[in-house]
Amino acid sequence: MSGPLEGKRVLDLTRVVAGPWATQLLADMGAEVIKVERPDSGDECRGFGPPFAASRNGTSCQSIYFLSANRGKHSITIDITKPAGRELVRELAEKSDVFIENYKVGSLGKLALDYDSLSGSNPRLVYCSITGFGQTGPHRNRPGYDVVIQAMGGLMSITGEPDREPMKVGVAMADILTALYATTAILAALCERERSGVGQYIDLALLDVQIATLANQAASFLMTGETPSRYGNAHASIVPYQSFATSDGRMIVAVANDAQFARFAEIIGFGQLAEDSKFQTNAERVRNRQILLPVISERLLKKTTREWSVEFDRAQIPAGPVNTIGDVFKDPQITARNLVVEFPPGNHGTTRVAGNPIRFSRTPVSYEVPPPELGEHTEEVLSSLLHKSRESIQTLRQNGVI
Repeated sequence: MSGPLEGKRVLDLTRVVAGPWATQLLADMGAEVIKVERPDSGDECRGFGPPFAASRNGTSCQSIYFLSANRGKHSITIDITKPAGRELVRELAEKSDVFIENYKVGSLGKLALDYDSLSGSNPRLVYCSITGFGQTGPHRNRPGYDVVIQAMGGLMSITGEPDREPMKVGVAMADILTALYATTAILAALCERERSGVGQYIDLALLDVQIATLANQAASFLMTGETPSRYGNAHASIVPYQSFATSDGRMIVAVANDAQFARFAEIIGFGQLAEDSKFQTNAERVRNRQILLPVISERLLKKTTREWSVEFDRAQIPAGPVNTIGDVFKDPQITARNLVVEFPPGNHGTTRVAGNPIRFSRTPVSYEVPPPELGEHTEEVLSSLLHKSRESIQTLRQNGVI
């Protein structure tokens, strides 16, 4: 069964995480994604490691980081610094629905591969640029990697224990969120194109996304003028909503309303807490957290994480263990939801990655193409899509264009 984006072609000139993650999502949903890489080294994410996946004959390796963000794509190598290379990209853009890139501001304009240059011959083209800081503003020419954006965008200031240094999130969250916004914007532009008949340009910045996704923390500052603080694994506005030690580990308890708190207090053997005026409402629990939390902490030490989890589940209280990544993939819920994608053995053996969480009822996501080798599909794409002859492809290769 075909995916919802079958028939749409994406020309992908992105590297590292944000752009590749967006195009991987589009590929999962059925789009044909052609990944254009440098002939010498390709996407620099191919070198992010260890860990690496060794080829079956031991002659090459590929970063697992790259494998996690590039399934479903066809890799072709083109040197866009050469005129013949740029011409190939222009020809491919004429036959594409979406062009997505994450070059520095102005870089592709100098090569006549910007939106204004390409939309002249393909007015239906949806063109998405992803940069650290956007196409305008005083920081537009600065490079912007995820950790820099987490720092400058305020996320690190609210992450970590209050008496320790600010911390980044354990995955490239600014990149991943930008990929989700990019995918949403591209799909919206394609939808609008059905009405107008023309594409448009999308300017997407990691810093903008980071600011937008500060969510309630941003609103809190903008409404009160008070700078949010770090609370570690606790919550600034909900109590109890944090991690607690048990007799054999740690678990999260997330009590979000007063009825849940009454049931929670009963289970831990301290039902009178819910009747105490200092704790009857969430607002009062937040104000009196320094009194309440030591009581809860002492009680939860009396049983194991599993014992508490069973009791809390029975009472419909949100709670769960603090799992390692290894624990996660042992959870039967993960198996039931088919969240592990396994590609059959190829150049790098069996590839196993986390799958797409979207569940369509009629047009399911598909995983037909494993993450590609560098330039694996160059000749196939140039011959089938651009109708280049074997001789012309050989000439391009001899001239270092591909």
